[in-house]
Amino acid sequence: MADNRKSLYSYIAPAYWPTWLGLGLLRVICWLPHKVALGIGRYIGRAGRRLAGERRAIVKRNLELCFPEMPVAERDTIARRHFEALGMSLIEMGLGRWASDQHLTGLMDIVGLEHLLGALDDGNGVILLSAHFTTLEVSGRVMKLHTPPLDAVYRKNRSPFITEILLTGRERSVENTIEKQDIKGMVRSLRNGRIVWYAPDQSYNRKGAEVVPFFGVPSMHTTATSTLARLGKATVVPYFPERKPDGRYLLRILPALVDFPSGDTVKDTEQYVRVVEEHVRRCPEQYLWIHRKFKNLPDTYPDYYADLEASK
Repeated sequence: MADNRKSLYSYIAPAYWPTWLGLGLLRVICWLPHKVALGIGRYIGRAGRRLAGERRAIVKRNLELCFPEMPVAERDTIARRHFEALGMSLIEMGLGRWASDQHLTGLMDIVGLEHLLGALDDGNGVILLSAHFTTLEVSGRVMKLHTPPLDAVYRKNRSPFITEILLTGRERSVENTIEKQDIKGMVRSLRNGRIVWYAPDQSYNRKGAEVVPFFGVPSMHTTATSTLARLGKATVVPYFPERKPDGRYLLRILPALVDFPSGDTVKDTEQYVRVVEEHVRRCPEQYLWIHRKFKNLPDTYPDYYADLEASK
């Protein structure tokens, strides 16, 4: 559990009122039929795309780097659909917070649950390994109904208020939240035979990270998953949610990674990255492309975001 927490309702100063208004509107939208609510999310995403010039350029650059062989028109379509997916993820964050279990289970199909439950049968903890796809928040609520209690790793937002909003929403899905720097907390949970949700795919600073290609492009990736698996004596089970065209969701739980940890942290990280790439190919618009995936590289590598102005 996060330390130094303040009640959500302690943030009552006028500076927080716009965020409260946004939460109120989101709550109203979540009362609407699911397809209508997602449709509103699409429009929010389209509006955000028009306003977010720098983020639009980051998405374009990331897609250029990862899919250079893809026709420009196809990449542009993925970019537009990505912003729509971001808007829908906002709605899904609200659903993860307020929707009933019955509503969410009626929207989601799960395949491969036996892989997770089988890993738990061995008595070890399990790293439930995923990546930053736009559907993560809504999937946790359904996972909770089919598994023992989960713990989740989170990253603090710059705003304590936003952090508290995200945490109180995610705590509908998990029993404990663990800040991403709290390695001891993660290891403790794993050694107690618990499930720890972890998504270590975003770009990291150079400390504790290695250059591992993502779609053939040099990218900084933390090697902490391998270390956590070793110290926590844990099995690593990947899982990925996907939003289908009809508004339903498919949650894929894959077999446990083989020979993980192997003793070679770079090799282990490469195995994880290949699994993420496979799911990105399945639903490319749903990966978090607005993040600067290829930043923080050593000085011998190019700065892939140096000329974003030309892409706005």
